[in-house]
Amino acid sequence: MRIDAYNQVAQIYNLHNAQKTQKAAAKQSVRDQLQISQAGRDYQIAKKAVSEASDVREDKVAKLKSMVDSGAYNVEPGDFASKLLEKYNQKL
Repeated sequence: MRIDAYNQVAQIYNLHNAQKTQKAAAKQSVRDQLQISQAGRDYQIAKKAVSEASDVREDKVAKLKSMVDSGAYNVEPGDFASKLLEKYNQKL
């Protein structure tokens, strides 16, 4: 076994580690940056607007409520049955 060859290899590895440390130090001066695309900004604006909007449309609810109270709101049995079957088939 040649010990002097081992020393030469060890020196090469130490030199390589020193170079890696210098490169890492040079990279630390670079700052990370984030850029959001226009589509991303538009999405954020839309999401904020939707979250601030009410879940219930009071104008439609009031209109339907007045129609039910006055007896003017009629539902066709065939329409009701078809919608019921659509919802049932979607779950399967």
